[in-house]
Amino acid sequence: MIKVGDLIPAVMLTEFLEAESNGSGPGPNPVDSLKAAKSKTIAVFAVPGAFTPTCSARHVPGYTEHAQDFKDAGVDEVWCLSVNDVFVMGAWGRDQQTAGKVRMLADGDAAFAKATGLTLDLTGKGLGLRSNRYSMLIKDGIVTTLNIEDAGKFEVSDAATMLAQARSS
Repeated sequence: MIKVGDLIPAVMLTEFLEAESNGSGPGPNPVDSLKAAKSKTIAVFAVPGAFTPTCSARHVPGYTEHAQDFKDAGVDEVWCLSVNDVFVMGAWGRDQQTAGKVRMLADGDAAFAKATGLTLDLTGKGLGLRSNRYSMLIKDGIVTTLNIEDAGKFEVSDAATMLAQARSS
């Protein structure tokens, strides 16, 4: 399992862009996790699924609401990761109004979740292999803070906790 001091895995995530941005066209775009994190401080939070109750009502809104506070604390970007396809993540981003605040990154094959060891098997609940709920602060690709939730909990990966950690790092 990934831990503080580890380099994040170099895997391909996908982001749905509504319009051309930084040389990328609208629609699905590949995002190399390690290259995208180079020379940046990034607050990452991962959720078990798009449009799920806690994720939609509490997790994403907290990070979206505090996007400017994260920037003021020296965080260059905020990423939301979920084992969903890029089209679902794009629709969820539109629904949650994350544009310009939170990058909604699809881990469609669970490559990042598997490489970090932060998977959650919800097969018996009809959801298959997912990402565990967690947050991490990464600096230049290195994990500096990691908050992993116990199953079914939402206590340590929230925006307020991550923001306090970003401010103190």
